[in-house]
Amino acid sequence: MGLEKKSALLEDLIKKCGGCAVVDGGFATQLEIHGAAINDPLWSAVSLIKNPELIKRVHMEYLEAGADIVVTSSYQATIPGFVSRGLSVEESESLLQKSVNLAVEARDKFWDKVSKITGHSYNRALVAASIGSYGAYLADGSEYSGNYGENVNLDKLKDFHRRRLQVLVEAGPDLLAFETIPNKLEAQACAELLEEENVQIPAWICFTSVDGEKAPSGESFEECLEPLNKSDNIYAVGINCAPPQFIESLISKFAKLTKKAIVVYPNSGEVWDGKAKQWLPSQCFGDDEFEMFATKWRDLGANLIGGCCRTTPSTIKAISRDLKRR
Repeated sequence: MGLEKKSALLEDLIKKCGGCAVVDGGFATQLEIHGAAINDPLWSAVSLIKNPELIKRVHMEYLEAGADIVVTSSYQATIPGFVSRGLSVEESESLLQKSVNLAVEARDKFWDKVSKITGHSYNRALVAASIGSYGAYLADGSEYSGNYGENVNLDKLKDFHRRRLQVLVEAGPDLLAFETIPNKLEAQACAELLEEENVQIPAWICFTSVDGEKAPSGESFEECLEPLNKSDNIYAVGINCAPPQFIESLISKFAKLTKKAIVVYPNSGEVWDGKAKQWLPSQCFGDDEFEMFATKWRDLGANLIGGCCRTTPSTIKAISRDLKRR
């Protein structure tokens, strides 16, 4: 199936959902709720090694909550990261493939069950392979600063992402999700890499924002979106893991800067201290606020809405309930 047909799958899903499909929520958050110890440079990806069945369980919980798209547990899964833990390159690539397989297995099992129920309100979900930023691999918080240093250029970022992208594509997801991209350079590297590798799977690229106005690097979103607007491989652009208080104005900004679909999945509003590796107290959205704002975000132009860190299946259930009600 080529890029055009794969893109049509996503487009059809969005239309079936009334113009806005639901993305799942915080994966690491839900793993921790179930007792997983993920305070690790691999973060949620450590569960691919230690407890893959728990990963499948979390996917099932988000599907039951109404997610139309489930995102794989590969955000911080990289070949260099796994190799640093003593795994071989072959074992590392197998774990990347497993991240997609677990999501596909959960989706298929769930759909096989609910499709037999008359009058159910679910859609057959799509699987998006998560590709975290270079800063996520560094695990030093630089995905929230965009400061990768003078030695990181376009070619280095392409080389970093290339093999992981190839392995994930070979595993057969429906979509690719580049997440928490902090600067124009990495966004451009991802877009060019998709073309160089002749990837036939649609992708979205999500930036984050620490001020609600610009990318973490300080670059304007007009600058950051410029290379993405030219790419046929990029189906959607947007924001993830930014405070929900920023989302309304950022959707309005993106709607003026792109003709791509817009995807938003904010965190709960708590602030992550990347150096101290802990969440800091701050103004948060609960499930009620997410439910209240979901239709507003949709009406402003968002086509894909979900949650990121510190959101849970109950958050996604609230979003899904709100979007399906109106």
